Amino acid sequence: MSQSKLNRRFTQGFGIFLGVAIAVYVLRGLAILTFIPGGVIGLLFLLALFFGLLSYAQTSWWRF
Repeated sequence: MSQSKLNRRFTQGFGIFLGVAIAVYVLRGLAILTFIPGGVIGLLFLLALFFGLLSYAQTSWWRF
């Protein structure tokens, strides 16, 4: 089954935001990026969650 362009963008956005959030979280834990506040990391995780939900909704409900 082929993905639509919109769903591909949502899936890519999910992967990018999740990957960046995990990388920043790990680097902050290793005391390399200590200047980044925890709220920024939380925002990255929320954006990843949002894109993941949009991707799921687009594939299962919207059907375009």
